[in-house]
Amino acid sequence: MSEPTVAQATENIYASLKADNADIDAHIATLKAALAREGLKEAVFDPAKLAHNNRSGRKLMQAYFRQRGVTVTFSS
Repeated sequence: MSEPTVAQATENIYASLKADNADIDAHIATLKAALAREGLKEAVFDPAKLAHNNRSGRKLMQAYFRQRGVTVTFSS
C-alpha cells in the first residue's frame, strides 16, 4: 500500500475534526510524515472546512499541531 499524500492526510484530519477529533494524533503523525516525504514545511488548511472556524479555534488548532511538530497555515 502506498503512503498517503499531504492532500489525503489533510482530508483525513478534516474527517477526524468533524468526528469530534477521533484518532487526531494518528492523523497528525501521518500528515507530518507526508509533509517530510514531499519536502513541505507547513500544512495548509481551508478554514471553511473546520468545525470551529473562528480565531480562537484556528489558534487552538495551530498550537495543538505545533506541539506535535506540524506548522499549520490557513488558506484565504
